Amino acid sequence: MDYCLGNGDGAASIWSAAPDVDLDGDGAFDAVALDFDGDGRIDDAIADLDGDGFADHVVLDLDDDGVGEASYTDDGSGTWAVSVERGGQLRFFGLDGVESTGGPVLDFDGDGALDDRLLDVDRDGTADRVLAGDRAYVDTDGDGRWDLTLSDTDSDGAADSAS
Repeated sequence: MDYCLGNGDGAASIWSAAPDVDLDGDGAFDAVALDFDGDGRIDDAIADLDGDGFADHVVLDLDDDGVGEASYTDDGSGTWAVSVERGGQLRFFGLDGVESTGGPVLDFDGDGALDDRLLDVDRDGTADRVLAGDRAYVDTDGDGRWDLTLSDTDSDGAADSAS
């Protein structure tokens, strides 16, 4: 199984490891034990539960029965942002100010395409960022409302303006 982890300063390393933990209880190893949360204990696991060879779930603080304190899935962006306990649904406010749940992939900008992505980087259940076409919306103060809009008008992948 391959997985990529960052160290918090923007750098990341790609690792490959043979599974050594049976996370789903079917008798076959499907996860790799590691210290994901940095508490000094090898009591977390990263798993490939969809069988594609890439890690897609992380479980923190496994107990002796293999039950974790918290479980997250990769939202598709490489960020462990979607709590499994919420079924992948995040709370967010639309551009019209109406509170909703959904995602992590949805039609946020109303263009009819399911190609926008909600991100919950602080893992509190409320989206902190939305990537929507050539725009990104950011909740800078954690209140669930969009405080900053970044625009990439020349499609080079970098923001050209902020409002």
